[in-house]
Amino acid sequence: MAEIMFEIREELGVISEGSKGWTKQLNLVSWNDREPKYDIRDWSPEQEKMGKGVTLTVEELQNLKVLLNGMDALAN
Repeated sequence: MAEIMFEIREELGVISEGSKGWTKQLNLVSWNDREPKYDIRDWSPEQEKMGKGVTLTVEELQNLKVLLNGMDALAN
């Protein structure tokens, strides 16, 4: 299997942290020297290992924001 190359261009924030130090993060990541995308996934403390995640374009992230904002009314 080919090695996956990545570069975290911008760390936007931590969503949660597990008991072993791994954190679920929202970052802007370039995968295999491609255009960076927004990325949600678990990362090891030194960011050398990662879990499965999802990458989103700007438009997809904006759509997700709209969906999440709509959930605010349901939570109350």
